[in-house]
Amino acid sequence: MTTRHSVTFSDDDHPAVQVPPGKVLSEDLDVKNSPVLFGCRTGICGTCVVEVVEGGDKLTPPDEDEQEILELYADGVQNARLACQIDVQADLVLRAHCEDRWDG
Repeated sequence: MTTRHSVTFSDDDHPAVQVPPGKVLSEDLDVKNSPVLFGCRTGICGTCVVEVVEGGDKLTPPDEDEQEILELYADGVQNARLACQIDVQADLVLRAHCEDRWDG
């Protein structure tokens, strides 16, 4: 049996999503099970910016293209990631992007 990782959304009523290891998060999230909005799902629009609250140390660091988009849409947020680019390798707790949350 394949192990699945739990992706939980803090500050939200959405239930945790069980994702197979190595699967890109955007493939398992949809409007019914996620507070994260997706636009392009390719990492260029910035719609799916999230803050990784827990489990970020288990993720592959963002590549150069993702880092460039994060600098535009979440500059200064150390744990920001594009949900569509997260390759799930561990249990995660995410906070959906909201401008007022970045202010602390």
